Amino acid sequence: MEIKVPAKAGTMESNDIYIMIQPNDEGGIQLDLESIVMAQFGKQIKETILATLEELDVKDAHIIAKDRGALDYTIRARIETAVKRAI
Repeated sequence: MEIKVPAKAGTMESNDIYIMIQPNDEGGIQLDLESIVMAQFGKQIKETILATLEELDVKDAHIIAKDRGALDYTIRARIETAVKRAI
């Protein structure tokens, strides 16, 4: 899928993740992640985001993710929502 316009999904509430996605003119996936649990789960959060983007066939995007302790299914839902809003 081609990201055409910037889009957002999620909130900054506890146990949620705020996702901003926009086109990446340089190509590829650029991920900026902030998390209150970065030390414990940062790698897993990144893997979940990247795997979801791959499943949705997103090749070029800049994602800014601000995590407040979201579980995997929440992360996947927020990424999918942001992508669908951006196409």
